[in-house]
Amino acid sequence: MIKKMGIRWNLRQLMAAREMFKTTDLVAPLAERGVHLSREQVFRLVTQPPQRLSMDTLAALCDILECAPGDLIEVEVVNAQVRKTAGESTVPLPGPRRTKIRRPGQ
Repeated sequence: MIKKMGIRWNLRQLMAAREMFKTTDLVAPLAERGVHLSREQVFRLVTQPPQRLSMDTLAALCDILECAPGDLIEVEVVNAQVRKTAGESTVPLPGPRRTKIRRPGQ
């Protein structure tokens, strides 16, 4: 069985605890710390877990919200047991392989 991991993104809850209820409440404090994000980028940052997050942004959020990175991001097991599908290997595959095309008569 394979464990599937995920994260819980707690930015919205930490903002609410500090009475910051609008996503735009973060735009100016981030800019004061050298992190310049558009309102749309801040909205996405607040409303959905980021796939990538710069260390500068993480540090600025921790400073603004007076928290530690572990308060913002919690690692959790999403699916305790994910069954392997037929033919699936648990061993990581090597890098990309060149495909051979075989034409009829070859």
